[in-house]
Amino acid sequence: MAEQHGGAVGRNETEAEQLDRNYGELLQELRVAQVGVQILFASLLTVVFNQRFTTISSLQRGTYVVALLAAACSVALLVGPVAFHRIVFRHSQKDDLVRVSHRMALGGLACLAVAIVSAVLFILEQVLGKTPALWYSAGVAAVFVVLWLVVPVVSRTRQAAEGHD
Repeated sequence: MAEQHGGAVGRNETEAEQLDRNYGELLQELRVAQVGVQILFASLLTVVFNQRFTTISSLQRGTYVVALLAAACSVALLVGPVAFHRIVFRHSQKDDLVRVSHRMALGGLACLAVAIVSAVLFILEQVLGKTPALWYSAGVAAVFVVLWLVVPVVSRTRQAAEGHD
């Protein structure tokens, strides 16, 4: 009989069952993020073919490059778990798959946040000018930091302090 593992509260599952569930949940999360980053990446790829692109400022050009590269890295990291799975499939490496995929997902989300903030800065500088664009983009970056980092870390820390690790 397989060894039972008390992963989540109220669950009685083997380690293999927990790894399968964790990987399935991760794939669902990645599906949501992949759509957004792929749309952003495709949009960024088309920008350079606009006639006005040759007239953008040096800040906009640099911001565009950061947005494009961050979006490309985000795509690579968010799709990475699929490639990893294909290579280790049927090699009894589900624990490595879940661990590495988790890290790829976190890196992909970080790159996605950078790409979105950079794209917002790129557009807002054209629409509002440099100073308001920087302020609004900083606000967008703050929203990402709070929602994607601070809130989950505070929740996890509170849970651990209450002994619900």
